[in-house]
Amino acid sequence: MPYFECYYENVNILKFIFISLFFLTLASGCQTIKNKTDAIIKKENTKLNEYIGKTSDNLKMNLGKPDEDFKNGKGNLELVYNTKKYGIVCERRFEVDSNFIVIGFVSNGCF
Repeated sequence: MPYFECYYENVNILKFIFISLFFLTLASGCQTIKNKTDAIIKKENTKLNEYIGKTSDNLKMNLGKPDEDFKNGKGNLELVYNTKKYGIVCERRFEVDSNFIVIGFVSNGCF
């Protein structure tokens, strides 16, 4: 019977190794996805940052007519662009001051 005890001990060690490798692979995969997502968000923000300081006409010329426009609590104009990719709604919201200059943006769900 000592032979079987050694066998079961080796099987348990192998199980532990395979389970550890599985979770290590899973964790590194999640990190890879996070890195790719962060890179896409950074690229999106860099692209939208180019509109800061430009006129709202320039923004409309490049992105088209906004889906919504309204005055916010500060009295500035908000231009909202909505798109959908892979079933995920993307909203880009630009804030325009009284001189029709883009002064800020918020991007949600865009990649």
